[in-house]
Formats: sequence, structure tokens, C-alpha cells
Amino acid sequence: MQIHKYKAKSISDAISMVKNELGQDAMILSSRKINGNASNHAFEIAAIASNADTLNTSSGHYEEVKTELTNIREMIYILNNSGSFVDKLMVNPETLLIYAKLLRNGINDYYARMLLEKGGAFENSMPDNLKAIKTQTLKALMEKIGIHKPFEVTAGKQTIAAMVGTTGVGKTTTIAKLAAQLTLKSKIKVGLISIDSYRIGAMEQLKTYANILGIPCIPAFNRKDLIAAIGKLKQMDAIIIDTAGQSQYDEKRIEELKNIMTDDLEIQSHLLLNVSTAEEEMNKIAINFSHLKFVSYIFTKLDESEKYGSIINQLMKKQFPISYLTTGQNVPDDIEQASKNRIAKLLFNKN
Repeated sequence: MQIHKYKAKSISDAISMVKNELGQDAMILSSRKINGNASNHAFEIAAIASNADTLNTSSGHYEEVKTELTNIREMIYILNNSGSFVDKLMVNPETLLIYAKLLRNGINDYYARMLLEKGGAFENSMPDNLKAIKTQTLKALMEKIGIHKPFEVTAGKQTIAAMVGTTGVGKTTTIAKLAAQLTLKSKIKVGLISIDSYRIGAMEQLKTYANILGIPCIPAFNRKDLIAAIGKLKQMDAIIIDTAGQSQYDEKRIEELKNIMTDDLEIQSHLLLNVSTAEEEMNKIAINFSHLKFVSYIFTKLDESEKYGSIINQLMKKQFPISYLTTGQNVPDDIEQASKNRIAKLLFNKN
């Protein structure tokens, strides 16, 4: 593997040199600020060409480090969008790799900078070490993640949870997965209620899952029906409620749902969000569904996305704990209890 080094008076000039000689797909191995004055070079970049033949000569080392590399396209993006921020990055050049990785995984540029700053990446005393910088940034990220466990059994206390969210986000399938895991693995007595009176076949789908599991499933079309259904399921350890999918802009229907699930019923709502949803739309969903006083996020359809930065973007905008992640359509397997470590791995170990 032939390593090329380029020196220039500015980081942008050095990037241009790499781009002109090795192309936009070249991979940056390192960048550093070097001592110099007005007439000398001040920045140095080490890079390699990205063609397969070159990379295959690296005796396997490329595979070990490729997730830490930055390509020219990403560097150009950083330069075009970071302004004077690039000078901060060059205090410890390894931060360029962390910064690029955060952006690559869909974390908003503003929040990526904030995490790096909170992680102390721009302090002169920070060790000139990628691992140390990454650890500190990861610690700052972890502080933003809260975890909620809705179905921890408390003696004499019944849990009533409602799944809320937009149409197609996966509420019914998520309920089926939860019901199956709680019933079969945790040995918790579970009952289901459907108050989705808008979608044809919603009740039938939920009933099918309930019949397979051998658990009760009751329809409810208004507040009176809901109170009666909860009464019939009073011997259950947990009740899970399926609600109709709502547009985040249909405030009337969201208000109707709020009036059915009144505060005195002690129902904990959980907001389902598709990780592929655009950042501003996701935040709009969270704001408008906040009328339902949800207590946690459930991020769905991770299998349909290559980027998971939307999780952190949403937590930075409107912080609530995360209870579950769903990763496919298979019932009951494709759901998992959220954890800080799992989310961190999604963000840092994804190419």
C-alpha cells in the first residue's frame, strides 16, 4: 500500500492536492498541523488511492482500519460546512475522523460539533490520541441517552402501555413482538386492547397474534369501552394498547386519542419513530404527539436504514428515554430492549 503525503499552507489546499492526484475516492489516513511560518507548509495529509488492487496489498490492515478513514468527499463536505471550525479540528487532527464518522452516520453537523466539544476534543491538553478522543466523545454521547424499561414487574402494580405514532411506523407489529416476548420469555401475563377504529383489519391482525399466543384481545371504540376493557384485564401484569396511526399534522385526531386515554387511567404512552424519517419531520412528530404525554421513544425499522444518527438528533432536540429498538418484521425476534452500548455501537461501528 503506497502512502502519499501532501503539505500545504492550508488544509483546503492539501485536500485539493490529494483530490487532483488520487481522485475523490482517495482515503485519508491522517492529517496534522505542522510547525511553520508564512513561507512554510503548515498542514500535512497522508492518503492512499482507493482502488481495490492497491488496497488488497495492505495485508489485511486496511480491513482493520477502514471504518476510521475519511474519504475526500467527506473532507470536502467538512471544509465547505465547517468554516472556522476546521481550525479547532486541527488542534487534534484525529478529531477529523470522529467528526466525519458522526456525519457519516447521519448526526446533525451542529450536534456532532457539540458532542466533540463536550468530549473535550478541542482542549489543548487533550491527548493526541484517537482512542482517547473517541472515548471522551462517546462519553458525552452516552450522557444524552436515557433508557426506560416499561415492563419491569412490580408486585401489585399493573403496567398499562399504549403505542402511539404515525401511520405505518409499526405499532401493531411492535405490540405483537412485545406481547410474545413478555408472555413466552418473561412469563408475564399480558392482555391487549385495540382502539384503532380507523384502519380496516387492524383489530383482526392484533387478534390473530393474540390467538397464537393464547392471550386476551379486546376492542375499544371510545373512553367508556377502554375503561371496561381495562377492567376485564385487571388480572394481567401488563396491558398493551394499539392505537390508530395519526398524521402528525392531524391535531384533531391526536386530541381525540388524548380524550380517550385520559390521565386518570394511568396509561404510559410510548412514541414510535421510524429511524429513516427526516430530522425535522421526526421532531414535528415528537412535538405534536407530546399532547399524549409519551414517556419514551421506540425507534423502529432499523433494518431499513444505513444511518442511525437520527436517534441522537432527536434526543438532542427533545430528550426522552428510549425503551426499545425494532430491527425487522419477524415476530417475536426483531425487537430488543434499548441500551446505551447498543446505540453507541450503531453509531460508531457502522461503516
